[in-house]
Amino acid sequence: MTTTVHAPWWKAAIPEWLPIAIGLLALYAPTFYDLFTGIWSTEEQAHGPIIFGLALWLIYRNWPLMIEQGAGKSSPVLGWTLYILGLVLYILGRSQQFSIFEIGSFIVILASIILIKCGRSGLRVMWFPLFFMLFMIPLPGLFVATLTLPMKTAVSYVTEHVLYLIGYPISRTGVILQIGQYQLMVADACAGLHTLLTLEALGLFYLNLVRHTSAIRNIVLAVMIVPISFTANVIRVMTLTLITFHFGDAAGQGFLHGFAGMVLFLSALFLIIGLDAVLHTVARKFGGKKNA
Repeated sequence: MTTTVHAPWWKAAIPEWLPIAIGLLALYAPTFYDLFTGIWSTEEQAHGPIIFGLALWLIYRNWPLMIEQGAGKSSPVLGWTLYILGLVLYILGRSQQFSIFEIGSFIVILASIILIKCGRSGLRVMWFPLFFMLFMIPLPGLFVATLTLPMKTAVSYVTEHVLYLIGYPISRTGVILQIGQYQLMVADACAGLHTLLTLEALGLFYLNLVRHTSAIRNIVLAVMIVPISFTANVIRVMTLTLITFHFGDAAGQGFLHGFAGMVLFLSALFLIIGLDAVLHTVARKFGGKKNA
C-alpha cells in the first residue's frame, strides 16, 4: 500500500509564479525602499507597512482558492490592458514623484497579473486584499490638511468637555488644550485623517476575518466604524492629556506617547468587538422571538 504525499500549495506554485515575483521585485524594490526609509517611517504614515503586511497575508491566505477558482479562466485581453495602464501609472508616478500613481500602479499590476493567470474568477477571490492596499497609499497633503483640521477640532472639543465634566481644570483654544500648567496641541498624528483611515482599515480587516453571513450585521459594523474611529481618537487624546497632567510633559512626549498610540488601536479593536458582540446578542434574541 502506498501513501501519496501532497506538497504544500506554495511549493507547487514556485515554478510558475517565481519569475513573476522576481519581476515585481525588480520593478518595485526601489519604490518600497523609498517608502520604508521615507514616508512610512513617519508617525503620520506608520500604518503603511502594517497595511502592506496584512494585505500580503490576505493574499497568501486566499491563494489556494484563487488557483482553484481561476483554473483555466484566463482573461488575457483585459489583463494585458490593465497591465499597460499600470506601467503607465508607474512611469508617471516614479518620474514625477507622484506617490499615488506609483503605489497605485502596484495594485493595478497585481490585478492585471491575476486576470492574465486566473481570470475574473481569480480576481473576485483577491478583490479585498487589493482593495485593502488602497489604505497604504499616501494621500495629497492639501487634501489631508483640509479634512484633518475639522477632525482635530472635534476631537479637541469632546476631550475638553469630557475631562471638564469629571473635574479636570481644562480649557481649549482651537486645537490647543490647556490642562493645569500644561499646554498641548492636538497633532495630525493624534487625530488626523491618516489615523481615521488606519482605524477604518482595521475595522474592514476585522469584518473580512469574521465573515458574518448576516448582511445587516456587516452593514451596521461597517457604518459604525466611523464613529468608533472618532471615539478611539478621543480616548487617545484624553489618555495623552491625562498622562501629561499627572506625570509631566516629558512623560506625555516620551515613551508613554507611543503607548497612547497602542491605546488608540486597542480601544478601536475592543469597541468593534464589543459592538459585534451586542449585534450578535440582538440577532440571537430576535431570532429566538421569531422562532418562538
